[in-house]
Amino acid sequence: MASTHGAAHVLVASNRGPVTYTLDEETDTLSAKRGGGGLVSGLSAIDPSSGAVWVCSALGDGDREAVRRGVAEPGVRMLDIPADVHHDAYNGVANSTLWFVHHMLYQTPLEPAFDAEFRRQWAAYETYNRAFAEALADEAADGAAVLVQDYHLVLVPRMLRDLRPDLRIGHFSHTPWAPVDYFRMLPDDIAAQVLDGILGADRAAFLTQRWADAFTACCRAVLGPESLSGTRIGVHGLGADADFLRSRAHQADVDDRIALLREQIGTAPEGTPRRTIVRVDRTELSKNIVRGLHAYRQLLDDRPAWRERVVHIAFAYPSRQDLTVYRDYMAEVERVADDINERYGTPDWTPVVLHLKDDFARSLAAYRLADVALVNPIRDGMNLVAKEVPVVSDEGCVLVLSREAGAFEELGDDSVVVNPYDVVGTAAALHEALSLPADERAERGKRLVAAATALPPTQWFLDQLRALEDGR
Repeated sequence: MASTHGAAHVLVASNRGPVTYTLDEETDTLSAKRGGGGLVSGLSAIDPSSGAVWVCSALGDGDREAVRRGVAEPGVRMLDIPADVHHDAYNGVANSTLWFVHHMLYQTPLEPAFDAEFRRQWAAYETYNRAFAEALADEAADGAAVLVQDYHLVLVPRMLRDLRPDLRIGHFSHTPWAPVDYFRMLPDDIAAQVLDGILGADRAAFLTQRWADAFTACCRAVLGPESLSGTRIGVHGLGADADFLRSRAHQADVDDRIALLREQIGTAPEGTPRRTIVRVDRTELSKNIVRGLHAYRQLLDDRPAWRERVVHIAFAYPSRQDLTVYRDYMAEVERVADDINERYGTPDWTPVVLHLKDDFARSLAAYRLADVALVNPIRDGMNLVAKEVPVVSDEGCVLVLSREAGAFEELGDDSVVVNPYDVVGTAAALHEALSLPADERAERGKRLVAAATALPPTQWFLDQLRALEDGR
């Protein structure tokens, strides 16, 4: 009897897909924009004959209209999940609950409070995950390999296992994993459901051993010591795509932005180029941008010799601006930067060059100009900026790195390491980084680049796929 299953032998599932659609209301036409990133690079390495399929969600009106019109990129299945269900699942649970738990962001005297409204949103999250599981079950060939991505889809592996026990299922977490005591703020039944959802996979993988260990500790504490018997645990530390970054960083639009940035940076009173402290982040609460600005102000207070001789290039790009707490955070970033410039600035020196509008070419220009890269997250699954800046920097940069970033495991030995909550300590680290002798800076830079590029996106993806295939 012929199989009634789909034809795809490799499948990826993620909230955001590799393409987004925009609807031109005047002409009623759709235009597609292809995205980048590790998953896109990884899938490009798969044999086209495998019939790989990427299952993702329609995120905006253009995406939803594309689904309704039957417009699709080859190898992409976009799900038109009702907008209200997506909102509750994405903003109510994924970004306002699971993200906050894993990044330990709650102000615990006031939050969280898991009330009836949360339970309603959790039901939407279940519906959202079930739509993915059903689509994957429909598209997958017998014995296909399915790689489910991140905290948006933690329930999918168990749901999919129940629908298609023949499949080889992997789940990859791109975030940190919370320690047991923090994870158990979730209601007991929800905590168990999250863990059991991922344990429906043959293999659960993480960016660092620290996050993998935290997950297994949660499983043992919540579900019992035998809960892990059916799932293998893996670690894959995603690295920078050096070839792409170096090529893209030397294109004409980046050169143009370097010229503009150099004009904004200016020269020190003695006529030498000013030093640069660079940060490039989304304005995400966990990135710790505000404390980074406070540390820079502390540097200027503690070390007046750096006044007019250093500029903090801070790119804080919008993130989740549909959530009030994120809009408030972006406003605070802007307020603190303005305060520093007002307090210390001169007619010839702007201490903080702040940009809030996303511009990839400008980010690469800043990477190239970086003397010091400031990467001080409260908590981060990996943090690719920590790996990208050393790869692109023209003269080699010193990395000031939070010990709470996943990248610390690989880059910590050659970085100036900071406690992300310690403003005075971070100011001292910035001074140390700016003062590092050129030969030591160059040697550290070489080792940072080697570590940062050890597992490029294509290999990162294929390693997961091979590990999943080898395990059955």
